[in-house]
Amino acid sequence: MINHKEFISAIHKKRKILLTFYSKEDKCNLKRKCAPLDFGPSRKAKIKIPKYWFWDYESDKRPHPLGLKKNQIKEFEVLTETFDPSKFINWRPNWFIKRDWGKFS
Repeated sequence: MINHKEFISAIHKKRKILLTFYSKEDKCNLKRKCAPLDFGPSRKAKIKIPKYWFWDYESDKRPHPLGLKKNQIKEFEVLTETFDPSKFINWRPNWFIKRDWGKFS
């Protein structure tokens, strides 16, 4: 289960997260090291359901953004390891959660 305040704090502190979640695609729980990105609905979705957004460093295909509903998140641990947004953000961010990430804010 996710703690929303810890998730927001991890965004501000740029702390990586060890995340266990239910993957609808794989039909099982997966454990991944991720960077917390945002909380809000997909801007492309027709039905605007708020999701927790992560950068999935360890995807079996390639690193990518990962949006999860709260009930998909099984375990959530904020790590001491930090991340650098410049290493993966290659789009123009339009975040729901305000932050101070320099040009990636």
